[in-house]
Amino acid sequence: MARALKGLDASFLYLESAEVPMHVGALHLIEKPKRLRLPFVEVVRAHVGKRLHLSPVLEQRLKFLPMDLGHPVWERVAAVDLDTHIISLKLPAGSGYQALNKLVAKLHGELLPRDRPLWQFYVIEGLRSGEIGFYTKIHHAALDGQAGVVLANALLDLQATPREVPERGASKPKPILKSRALIGAAFRSTVQQYLKVIKLVPEVARAVASMASVDGAGTWLKKLKSAPKTPFNVQIDGGRSFATASVSLKASKAIARAHGVTLNDLVLFMVSSALRDYLKRRKLLPEESLIAAVPVSLREKGNTEINNQATMVLANLGTDQADPLARLAAIVASMNQVKAATGQLKNMIPTDYPSLGAPWLVGGLNTLLGRTRLADHVRLPANVIISNVPGPPVDLYLAGGRLLSYFPVSIPIHGLALNITVQSYGDRLDFGLIAGSNAVPHPEKIAAGIEAALQLLQPK
Repeated sequence: MARALKGLDASFLYLESAEVPMHVGALHLIEKPKRLRLPFVEVVRAHVGKRLHLSPVLEQRLKFLPMDLGHPVWERVAAVDLDTHIISLKLPAGSGYQALNKLVAKLHGELLPRDRPLWQFYVIEGLRSGEIGFYTKIHHAALDGQAGVVLANALLDLQATPREVPERGASKPKPILKSRALIGAAFRSTVQQYLKVIKLVPEVARAVASMASVDGAGTWLKKLKSAPKTPFNVQIDGGRSFATASVSLKASKAIARAHGVTLNDLVLFMVSSALRDYLKRRKLLPEESLIAAVPVSLREKGNTEINNQATMVLANLGTDQADPLARLAAIVASMNQVKAATGQLKNMIPTDYPSLGAPWLVGGLNTLLGRTRLADHVRLPANVIISNVPGPPVDLYLAGGRLLSYFPVSIPIHGLALNITVQSYGDRLDFGLIAGSNAVPHPEKIAAGIEAALQLLQPK
């Protein structure tokens, strides 16, 4: 049966434009399998083809309601053309990682076609290191970071020899609902969502009132204000720039323990230090601290649904503090306040909203934002997006090839032209920095600062 998108998932469709594609992805370096008899792209196509049925994302496409009256629905396709979804590309012979990152930036700026399943994989050869680049992109309407880990579990293996997977069942794709039934479902969904919102109002009011009396949470709410203006807070065009950084997970955990902070606090410190250095060198460092928008998962333990279950919180990055320890302390204090504030509201934050007319309303607001270039003229709540996604602690394999890295590639938007996402993989923390190229033409300079930031907290 067709499945309607939730409001949060559908928002990524309504907010999408040529300047702001709404897909997420990752760049992997893969160790070429030994005794490879066929081109690796053909091996990958065969491998993925056997596992399409393990993840609905790979076999579902969008069906839009008549006149865009409500959220679209997912329907399963009868067949997936793997030649159009898994693409072979070659860099000029002898290319390095910078050329690979440049190609990934270009590909990440291109929209996914909406008349087919919303994903593409690229097998990229030509690196002088002999490694194979594997870049993936999947529309954010289909999954969030945690759901992406679930998808990876379907495609990847724990050893070079791919595991046996259960064959597809005999069931055929069920026909999609007729237009009249879809519109009726949109009306029912709208009524249900408004009833949910109405029921939540008194509960949220009570929680906010009690939060005001909680040390830390009330302080966080009172201090909430707009972020200072930086080069990252501008309207972006369709161009993208991309860079990577990688640090030892073991060393990072040791430093976090030594300073009595969490690994996430340390990640924010590394990014904060890199941004401070980047802006200071250009004489553009604001006197006020930069603010990060940090996604927080709303997913319950054991929930493996392939959809978005997250919200955003704001964290002070302490970039106004020259001393590294003072900067770290500012970050820790801010995150503690955030946890106190969001902990009480976590179960009340909706991941859905009324469907009827939503494509018109949200899409229209997005168009207005782009045409007025509002992001160039106002101060926003945050300066940069920073995400931390826990990944697998062991080596993974794709079609016999060992993954050597797991660099995330996320979404910059108008006003937040820089998105930095980190994923743990094995004994590494792999950072992916994706930006609007008009705002941040050389993110590799920030990436270098991330790798150097750990040394600031080493004992002298």
